[in-house]
Amino acid sequence: AVHMGGPPVLENLDLDVVDGEFLVLLGPSGCGKSTLLHAIAGLIDVEAGAVHIGGRDVTWADPKDRAIGMVFQSYALYPTMNVERNMSFGLRVAGTPKAEIAQRVARAAKMLQLEPLLARKPAQLSGGQRQRVAIGRALVREAQVFLFDEPLSNLDAKLRTELRRELKGLHRELGATMVYVTHDQVEAMTLATRVAVMRGGRIQQVGTPGEVYARPANMFVAGFLGSPSMNFIEGEIDGTAVVIGVRPEHLALHRSGGDRPDAEITLVEAMGAHEVVWLDMQGHRLAAIAPAAGLHQIGDRVGVQMDLARASVFNPVSQERIELPAGAFRQRPR
Repeated sequence: AVHMGGPPVLENLDLDVVDGEFLVLLGPSGCGKSTLLHAIAGLIDVEAGAVHIGGRDVTWADPKDRAIGMVFQSYALYPTMNVERNMSFGLRVAGTPKAEIAQRVARAAKMLQLEPLLARKPAQLSGGQRQRVAIGRALVREAQVFLFDEPLSNLDAKLRTELRRELKGLHRELGATMVYVTHDQVEAMTLATRVAVMRGGRIQQVGTPGEVYARPANMFVAGFLGSPSMNFIEGEIDGTAVVIGVRPEHLALHRSGGDRPDAEITLVEAMGAHEVVWLDMQGHRLAAIAPAAGLHQIGDRVGVQMDLARASVFNPVSQERIELPAGAFRQRPR
């Protein structure tokens, strides 16, 4: 448990990070994900419970004694030192032998494509290069766990995509345990071996990106992942009220007519290879993803077919997922 002067930020939180995994803590701002990361790092004290790293209880150990490497959103580089000295600073302070420092810095610089930049000062670097130096500074510590706190959020979209790829490759190469905080679901889905979705200081669901996306544990997780987010439709199954969740890519649009419920197109968003078609179906606002073939115009009426085999069903009161036996969808959502 962690309190920050008010109600608990984290409460009854239990998380087991598997050795060598890339675990992403995902959630909206203020959900406690950075607080959890800082508690693992020892930057804030926990009031109850314990933190173990590599089988060792480090609950009261200093951050420097926890075998962690940390990368923040702000690069926090020393402006007067060149790249090489920024990366080696922690090792020099710790009294690591010179030859070993040189070897570790050379290895990290090679992995992060920083070799041509070692003599430069931070002011001579781009944002993406600075963030690489900050990652390199954590890498040279050869830590057991690397902690990343939204490290890419200050970069433009193209650079973010590039650095995401590099981080993924780095994880593969190092085989180290990485815990990564972000509110960006694309980042989470592309980087993680497992995602922990958080809300209000509690973990809602932990699983592979595929599991969490296809079988969300509750309506919050279902709505937080995916863009546009899942469509929720009130319905009933065997007389019981339920909420049926269908992802936009699982809605197919046809010419109106036949026995399919029809809907009116209210907006079409072009996304390059595909388009997002917003619909009004008997007062329900739905989003569908369709190939960008220019077939859909605002005001058109279309038939809507849902791939119910891939839908999720939730309890409308608790908002928790309901597991149904196969073939339970005989009745159409109302």
